[in-house]
Amino acid sequence: MGVRISESETLDLTGSLLVAMPSMGDIRFEKSVILLCAYSDKGAMGLIVNKQSADVRMSDVLDQLEIEPTPKAAQMPVFFGGPVETGRGFVLHSNDYQSSLQTLAVPGGYGMTATLDILEEIARDAGPARALMTLGYAGWGPGQLEAEIAGNGWLTTEATSKLVFETSPERKWFQAVKSIGIDPLGLSATAGRA
Repeated sequence: MGVRISESETLDLTGSLLVAMPSMGDIRFEKSVILLCAYSDKGAMGLIVNKQSADVRMSDVLDQLEIEPTPKAAQMPVFFGGPVETGRGFVLHSNDYQSSLQTLAVPGGYGMTATLDILEEIARDAGPARALMTLGYAGWGPGQLEAEIAGNGWLTTEATSKLVFETSPERKWFQAVKSIGIDPLGLSATAGRA
């Protein structure tokens, strides 16, 4: 029997991780780990935190914006944040940074900033203590994410700073699944009901 949320109850997944199940069926989200930055009855928005770009580095992004980076900032990886607005940058970061323009506070000690000032500060090594640069985001319309979760497309779990910022990208999915108490090797692409 599935979990039901009555209309009087509210479910807020903001600040949680979505972990793609093998049955997801959408190659863009295969083994994805997404931090949900916004969640409401109007839809959801999140950033994939484990799909590092093989082709793009922070130096490429900053060069395009004519911002001179320090050697440390130039080496910062860039991640595929999701299939929506892939030409737009989003920085997921620790909550020690607040843009003078706009930062979205995300529960759990995170912030998400999509303004130029954070890139200028990261380029000077003066930005947040922890940051993950993404291009694009993942988005869902009203009820879409809930339907995907109910259809066994996603698991949800608590986001930890260690998993989001310190775990290597290739280990994040495995570690996120383990954090739920599931053996990732035992997951199947088919779901059933007892």
